[in-house]
Amino acid sequence: MSAGAPQEDVLGEGESACDEVLPPQQGREEAGEQEEDDGVEVEEEEEEAPTHLPFAPSSELLDDVTTVDPSYTISLIRQLVPQGSNVEKEFSAKQGAPEEKGENSDNGESAQLENKDPWEECGCILWDLAASKPQAELMMNNLVLEVLLANLHVTQSPRVKEICIGIMGNLACHKSLVSAISMQNGLITTVVDQLFQDDSTCLSETFRFLAAVLRSSASVSWAEALLPDEILSRVLWIIGNTLNSTLLEKSIDFLSTVIDNQDVTAILLQPLIKVGFVDHVISLLASEIKKISDESKFDRSASRDLIFHFMEELSATDSCLEVMSSSDQLIQVLDKIIKLPDKFEDSSYCASVVMILANLLADGKHTVPSLSHDLPFLEGLFDILPLVCDDNQARNALWCILARLLAQAQGIDMNSSSLEHFVSLLLGKFILIKDDLESHRVEKEVELSAEDTYFKHGVSTSLSTICCIMERWIAEKSSLSEEEDAPTESTIENARKLLNYCQNYDM
Repeated sequence: MSAGAPQEDVLGEGESACDEVLPPQQGREEAGEQEEDDGVEVEEEEEEAPTHLPFAPSSELLDDVTTVDPSYTISLIRQLVPQGSNVEKEFSAKQGAPEEKGENSDNGESAQLENKDPWEECGCILWDLAASKPQAELMMNNLVLEVLLANLHVTQSPRVKEICIGIMGNLACHKSLVSAISMQNGLITTVVDQLFQDDSTCLSETFRFLAAVLRSSASVSWAEALLPDEILSRVLWIIGNTLNSTLLEKSIDFLSTVIDNQDVTAILLQPLIKVGFVDHVISLLASEIKKISDESKFDRSASRDLIFHFMEELSATDSCLEVMSSSDQLIQVLDKIIKLPDKFEDSSYCASVVMILANLLADGKHTVPSLSHDLPFLEGLFDILPLVCDDNQARNALWCILARLLAQAQGIDMNSSSLEHFVSLLLGKFILIKDDLESHRVEKEVELSAEDTYFKHGVSTSLSTICCIMERWIAEKSSLSEEEDAPTESTIENARKLLNYCQNYDM
């Protein structure tokens, strides 16, 4: 399928939209070079319109489009007006009848649009231009919302719907326009209705638009429109069933916006939890982790990272954490991740895993006893130390996790076999422990921040517990004779080195 052709792909089978902001002409020329999520190459046809769009405008983006003649922009809007609609009459009354063109007065426009869908071509240009605030304001003053709404009401084309919502999405990136957009008669209901489409590109644009308006001063009216269980359940169904990475990312960004905006959270969070919000996200995470070792699935590492970050955000929300802490499935997922042997190959999610686990252990104390005696789990935690060394928050949380689990393990009567295995684990991770602590010393002269205090508590508790374990083991083994299967002298010496380091580590 060519980049600019109408797209009829259904949920989970569509093409990936490009997240990169491209200048208007470059965007239309380079769209054909993108590849679809399912690995099918897109035909290279310079003349095709884009399937992507430019996203939120930046201060340096499209400065040149401010010089576009306003009459040209208005003429593009006119090309989108559905024939015979009420907005056609309104547009004509506002702008007057279009000028008649002579045979040679089009300056090559007819040739340029040959073999193209004029509506789609004009729509894509407006889509690009809407990223410029002056152009967006001009469009708003010339009935662009009325025209787009009229098209959404009459069209059955997913491509037309995608372009209409895409233009609105770019308009909504300008905060000064969101209030006027939201007050447009029938617009909120029409946009929310697009969530029941099955086209992945249209859904992606709808979620992008909703995320933009939920970040604005008009967020409450939009949140209230999303309240019905039917709508919230549909959102969760899309997230749990799409195979399209772009749609997954846009839908999670939308939910993240719900969590970030206190006004929106107050309206939507409890209704979302009621329809299974947290369980859906946990199941999604479990599904993504299952794909890590499944070579038959396409790589979605970017989506996986996004899910982890979102889950971390949820774990910092009290009402969500309450549900998460009682989820056996989530503990199983985190356990599997921490025990993965190839964490080093894709360590980007490790910080989020640590933060989620730290929040869970602080709230779900019943999980500590089972995890504290799981040696492969503890080994996996120590292996994460070098992977989060540059993230102070995650590193501090990791030391506090280790402190809690080691203290729990040492507090319960440990038989000789368990003690042996613990010591073997600690000796094997001594270098990791030492390297981490030596590279993150806190200067004594500097007043400790709350973060440093948190870290100091985790480290001191961990080292104190390690000392207790090593002292007991050394005392037991030093009294054994060779006939009693005593450890080698070098092993005991290594144990003393670890004990001495922990006893003398200067916080």
